[in-house]
Amino acid sequence: MVDGESHLDESMLTGESKPVKKSKGDPVIGGSVNGSQSIKVKVSKTGKESYLNKVITLVEEAQKAKSKTQNLANVAARWLTFIAIGAGTITLFTWISLGKPLDFALERMVTVMVISCPHALGLAIPLVVAISTAVSAGKGLLIRNRTAFENARKITAMVFDKTGTLTEGKFGVSRYESLSDDMNKNELLSFAASLEQQSEHPIAQGIVKAAKEAGLALKKVENFESLTAKGIQGKIEGQNWKVVSPGYLKENDINIPDQAGSDEAETIVYVLQENLIIGFIALSDQIREESPKAIETLREKGMKLYMATGDNEKTAKAVSEKLGLDGYYSEVLPHQKVEIIKKLQKEGHFVAMTGDGVNDAPALAQANVGIAVGSGTDVAAETADIILVNSNPKDIANLVLFGRATYNKMIQNLAWATGYNAIALPLATGFIPGLVISPAIGAVFMSLSTVIVAINAQLLKRKIKN
Repeated sequence: MVDGESHLDESMLTGESKPVKKSKGDPVIGGSVNGSQSIKVKVSKTGKESYLNKVITLVEEAQKAKSKTQNLANVAARWLTFIAIGAGTITLFTWISLGKPLDFALERMVTVMVISCPHALGLAIPLVVAISTAVSAGKGLLIRNRTAFENARKITAMVFDKTGTLTEGKFGVSRYESLSDDMNKNELLSFAASLEQQSEHPIAQGIVKAAKEAGLALKKVENFESLTAKGIQGKIEGQNWKVVSPGYLKENDINIPDQAGSDEAETIVYVLQENLIIGFIALSDQIREESPKAIETLREKGMKLYMATGDNEKTAKAVSEKLGLDGYYSEVLPHQKVEIIKKLQKEGHFVAMTGDGVNDAPALAQANVGIAVGSGTDVAAETADIILVNSNPKDIANLVLFGRATYNKMIQNLAWATGYNAIALPLATGFIPGLVISPAIGAVFMSLSTVIVAINAQLLKRKIKN
């Protein structure tokens, strides 16, 4: 930054929910959002040297490192085709060598090939995939990587980003109090919001939103002025009002009231009337309403639950303790999130990563299962294996359930399709005394096996919906 002073929102890039103060001489990351004062910046790094490009490079490296799994059904179907042709040929020549007429031998060969046709095996997996994908989409899960979806049943450790994933990713009013006998707390909030509606700062937006949700009327403001990096001021009903930071109070030798206290994760601003403190408003990045239940459900499934965030130590600790996580990592950069995933994988865990920002993309790619929050950035969504369309953490629990149900149905269908052929093929050869199956009957058996596979796949729909 070459000129000016402002607070920048770097949450999309670093995961830090609180606006970061930037002054002359401070570095500014491309992709930051300036929400308050006018600033002048000089571009010093472009192309390969930029922050975003470094993140993209990390993503590409992680994706390349992922192994490609074979499609078991396709492999089995291919081998069964060879077996059907081979068994049919052997049957033909065996019966000819035993002195049977050519038409009888040909009939046996055709029956073997018809009855062992890998038609059911070819449908065993695709039918399940189609149904599970459609039903999951209806439940808020967009499947981009089928293999990762199937592997969701293996997850033993889950790493969450904080901002925008476990939390809402924006400042909300957590509490507010009036310190004046002449004004109640809602009146205090109304005056503060009246001032803040003139500002684009994230804190201002949080206060205005709280006032509107409380149904409070906003007042007319005159002579509005922004106090650079310290707060705002203006005239309301002929009196001077200010909403300022703790730093402003210290600079002007104004004592911070004990009543304000402070939760570790809170940011507190003070409301002044004619330079007298009449109240305070505490804001924090609010934990999603669904997060506690999601954490509880996943813990019941035996998972280790961690949080990796670019946010500061105090905030990370407060959120981790409120949710009862097994551990947390604070002030981490994108490459450090990747290292955390690798560390858990080396310890033997099958790791899932959930995030929403650009800074989460490398870790999403490195994880065994990458889960992106739908309300997050496009970079995260493009990197992830699965997207939570509704941005609801509780859908992660559904993901594990759906993954297990889908895998079980696939195994059932494969077992039936292969088991059927193991029994039907010897019957079709005619080598069993007193048992001769015509090609027409063989076709009926082949069709019946396909119908059974299809019905079993349809049962998945009922299981997932429940």
